[in-house]
Amino acid sequence: MSDDHTHVQEFFTARAADWDSRFPDDAPAYAAAVAELGLRPGDRVLDAGCGTGRALPPLRAAVGPSGVVVGADLTPAMLQAAVRAGRDRDGRLLLADVTALPLRSRSLDAVFAAGLVAHLPDPAGNLRELARVVRPGGVLALFHPIGRAALAARQGRRITPDDLRAEPNLRPLLAGSGWRMTSYVDEDARFLALAVREG
Repeated sequence: MSDDHTHVQEFFTARAADWDSRFPDDAPAYAAAVAELGLRPGDRVLDAGCGTGRALPPLRAAVGPSGVVVGADLTPAMLQAAVRAGRDRDGRLLLADVTALPLRSRSLDAVFAAGLVAHLPDPAGNLRELARVVRPGGVLALFHPIGRAALAARQGRRITPDDLRAEPNLRPLLAGSGWRMTSYVDEDARFLALAVREG
């Protein structure tokens, strides 16, 4: 396992048990972001880096009982927290690295990724891997329940021009990875970038 992966696992393992209680008011923001994916009953969707599975209930509601919801995460403790919260009833949980997914190419309609981009060891390559598993015309949502400035303030840092999620950086990164950005919102209450899988 790479140092990047070890660091991510250690970071989230230490925080898994009380993750949901630290952010108790995020559920409406997750539901609103999922709604923007435009999912239909029967669709197949991945929550990449699903953590404690907070997106799984709205994803299941969007695709219905005939749809497929998969939550993939690198950290066993986060998946265990998802099970304790009962969210495994809303989707299949996979202990998996989103940089090398055990999924067929073009097998999904959408990917939802909350707070993921900042933790990717090779953002361009890793976004290409997400593109691989999505059909042409499928959708990617890069989400965070608060915007970049609010998150930086919470973490006691400043936004820098090289921030991966800044629109001038993210748009070409997505374009080079098989995605075309269709919308970008960065406000205090949320960050949401939507992109469509190019053919």
